[in-house]
Amino acid sequence: MKEGFSDRLRQLREAKGLTQQQLAAKMFVNRSSIARWESGIRIPDLFLIERLAKCLDVEVAELFSDTARSAQTPRIILVDDEKPILAGELRVLEKTIPGYEITGFTKSSEALEFARSHPVQLAFLDIEMGKTSGFELCEQLTFLNPSTNVVFLTAWPDHSLQAWKTDACGFLLKPLTEEDVLAILKKLKHPIPNFLRGGTEWEA
Repeated sequence: MKEGFSDRLRQLREAKGLTQQQLAAKMFVNRSSIARWESGIRIPDLFLIERLAKCLDVEVAELFSDTARSAQTPRIILVDDEKPILAGELRVLEKTIPGYEITGFTKSSEALEFARSHPVQLAFLDIEMGKTSGFELCEQLTFLNPSTNVVFLTAWPDHSLQAWKTDACGFLLKPLTEEDVLAILKKLKHPIPNFLRGGTEWEA
């Protein structure tokens, strides 16, 4: 009998001695994404399959050969060049927006590459990030997809003035809290069909 992707993923993860949370941290996704993949509820897209194979130190073919993903699932990304902070922010978003796959990036270039082949509905962007600032990444993301909702993350309130001059929905001060995330979700400029906001389903 051909081995299913979910079973194979669980076996490879356990063979590496990793918990779901540890694998999620290595991949910069929320733990519930790993849980859904292993339960067979969802299958990761090709971009995440490559990242998954790298984290498990296997060839893509060892995971599975054919994949698909529902286009109805909102794609959410989080970009912060500091790994410990990124991991903490992912945990907050996972608690605040349960049931959705959230992918984290430490490099603007990787986030942009992802967005070129995966329409992003919601992006949380750190402002100060190496060569490419969050403001520049916002311009690039909204150029690729004008319907992308952008929320800036910053530790410096002074950035708020420049943030309001962009196409972003607003900004949140670090450290990120569930209350702040729920508040900003009510201010999204572009409706996302079937998106859960504070436990209430919102139909666009």
